[in-house]
Amino acid sequence: MKSRRLFIISNRLPMTIQKEGNELTVIPSAGGLITAINNYLKNSKANANEFSETFWVGMPCCNPAAWTEAAKKLPRSKYTYLPVFTSSKTYDQYYNGFSNSTIWPLFHYFPSFTEYNTENYHCYVQANAAFAKALIKYARPGDVIWIHDYHLLPLAQMLRTALPELTIGFFLHIPFPSYEIFRLLPRKWQEELLYGMLGADLVGFHTIDYTAHFLQCVRMILGLEHDMHVIEHENRLIKVDVFPISIDFDHFNNGYDHEQVVQTRTLIQEKFSHKKIIFSVDRLDYTKGVSNRLRAYELFLQRNPQFKEKVVFILVIVPSREGISKYTERKKIFDEMIGKMNSTMGNIHWQPIIYQYNSVSFEEMVGLYTACDLALITPLRDGMNLVAKEFVASRKDKKGVLVLSEMAGAARELTSALTINPNDVDEVADKILEGLEMPEDEKMQRLEAMRNRLKQYDVQAWAVDFFNQLHQIKEKQRAFQVKFLDDLTKRNLLDEFGNSNRRLILLDYDGTLVAFAPKPQEAKPSFRLMELLQRLCENEQNNVYIISGRDSDTLDNWLGKLPIYIIAEHGAKMKLKNGAWKNRIAQHHEWKQQVQEIMEVYERRCANTFIEMKEFSIVWHYRNADAEQGRLRALELIGALNEYAYNLGVQVLMGHKIVEVRLSGFDKGSALKKEVLHEEYDFILAMGDDRTDEDMFKMLSKRKNAYTIKIGAEASYASYNLYTHQMALALLDSMSYLPVEH
Repeated sequence: MKSRRLFIISNRLPMTIQKEGNELTVIPSAGGLITAINNYLKNSKANANEFSETFWVGMPCCNPAAWTEAAKKLPRSKYTYLPVFTSSKTYDQYYNGFSNSTIWPLFHYFPSFTEYNTENYHCYVQANAAFAKALIKYARPGDVIWIHDYHLLPLAQMLRTALPELTIGFFLHIPFPSYEIFRLLPRKWQEELLYGMLGADLVGFHTIDYTAHFLQCVRMILGLEHDMHVIEHENRLIKVDVFPISIDFDHFNNGYDHEQVVQTRTLIQEKFSHKKIIFSVDRLDYTKGVSNRLRAYELFLQRNPQFKEKVVFILVIVPSREGISKYTERKKIFDEMIGKMNSTMGNIHWQPIIYQYNSVSFEEMVGLYTACDLALITPLRDGMNLVAKEFVASRKDKKGVLVLSEMAGAARELTSALTINPNDVDEVADKILEGLEMPEDEKMQRLEAMRNRLKQYDVQAWAVDFFNQLHQIKEKQRAFQVKFLDDLTKRNLLDEFGNSNRRLILLDYDGTLVAFAPKPQEAKPSFRLMELLQRLCENEQNNVYIISGRDSDTLDNWLGKLPIYIIAEHGAKMKLKNGAWKNRIAQHHEWKQQVQEIMEVYERRCANTFIEMKEFSIVWHYRNADAEQGRLRALELIGALNEYAYNLGVQVLMGHKIVEVRLSGFDKGSALKKEVLHEEYDFILAMGDDRTDEDMFKMLSKRKNAYTIKIGAEASYASYNLYTHQMALALLDSMSYLPVEH
């Protein structure tokens, strides 16, 4: 029997509860998210049938007593609804306050509209805690949680803390802003929101731009790097990827022939016969660019008087968030602009704008989509904008033109639209003219290309793609975990070593062969270690490499007399056995002085830290500092260095109690690939303790004859873990005395 359950989490349950007199009515919602989930669950090919039960968790926007009554009237559904309740005051400050007066304007690049209210933020956290409490009561290890949107940024980490074995996906339906915008939030809020999102296993965005902005913020603020969009955090891997949400293509395409749609389309076309029809529909929101759109239309009419009385602009505004002052202000502005244009440019027989402030049904909407000559969609910033996709899918006749803002996420996919900068009123006016005069064959070609894209990646494909990637990152996490080397595996390792003829032994130095010392120069190899390495090197069947982040002079001074290969500074320099050093990269020192000056500031600000200068890198050590202060200053230093190093071809890394800056493109993995692994070996052993050793472990992960060992109790790409460097030395000691069998 299937035991995994799916929990869909959104701000509100997919329904509206209305009270008329003493009667409660329940109206199911039909938004993009519920359409996506419904399509996913009914598609057996998507492996959605792996779930034994599906829950939908959200606010019912009524009190518990009203919910109890309304629940009796709920229509039959594939979902079990789990309501989340907060006080009306907390909800107002969570929803109208922080969600829609802080995150919404800031993430849409309206920093002047953004409010920084500490009490609102606390209520936002409290509301997320209420979601967590409701989920923890029902969820169990192995369940899949899919969290949606900006209202619930901290929730994933809250759930991860309580139930670490959950599978959690998070999807953001609005833009994620650039670092320069995101950093306007108070620093504590920045960190808590980012850590909250990183509680998920998979974090999804609409476009590659939003993904890049998120990864940069994680790097600059939290000091966490990524490898091909995979972040390592708290012994766990988190995938960050692009999933452009779409629509039910068939629903809109087939809607073209719906009886009511045909009636609506015919009525509109007859009413405005001999006129070109421009159509726009938007929620009431300052991000939608309606003011600029109206100015552009007015400019179009002024420049092209031949279109007066031969064009009409049907504008539908859907009420939204009327309790927020910025929205009611915007409504007043629109009303005044439209009234002025109609009175000054229109006449008794013709109004340039037909304006409706109300919701419209699906049939009315598709009727308008398919009756118009041009859809004008000009948001100043939009996460995706499904209206653009709905218009394209509706045009089964392959007629009509889409004018689309390049600031909408949809512009990344609908590349055959006439794209405009929504702040450039002149350009929008020009594109209106170009669209209205476009030849029919060009319209068909452009629409066909966009329709093909929407057929290939519809809303069902979006959900399937997300769940597939969620499954893949969980598989990758299973490979990236703590797996201690047990006695049986150790015996197998020694047997394979003894039976092999050509062996490769790759050894990190600090933390692997020697313990960390208060100062790097104090971590000299002991007499016992030198004897051990000598025994391993004397066996002609062994090729022994020390592969370290240390500088070449120190390694040569300590180990140079051994018949051993040495790779220094993560691969920047290499010394063959009994040979001379060679540089693998050209020296570039232009960046060093500036990096050193930045590090010196933090050396002064944090007691007992110091800077180590290497030939190809610079390292700030904080192993001797107060643990909490050292970690805090390390994160601050990483942020400062990343701002400087972003375009200089250097890499900022956080290692074990260090922050290191080095030239990009060189790591232990690339050094192995270029200098070592071109030869054939029938046994490979690699041991290391640091994050920089993960490149080496990943490079060797697909080799059947390779044993990779992480020193320490941390998750790793290595095959196995050993607790301490003493245990690593004991294993090497056993290998050095092992008789060779032929």
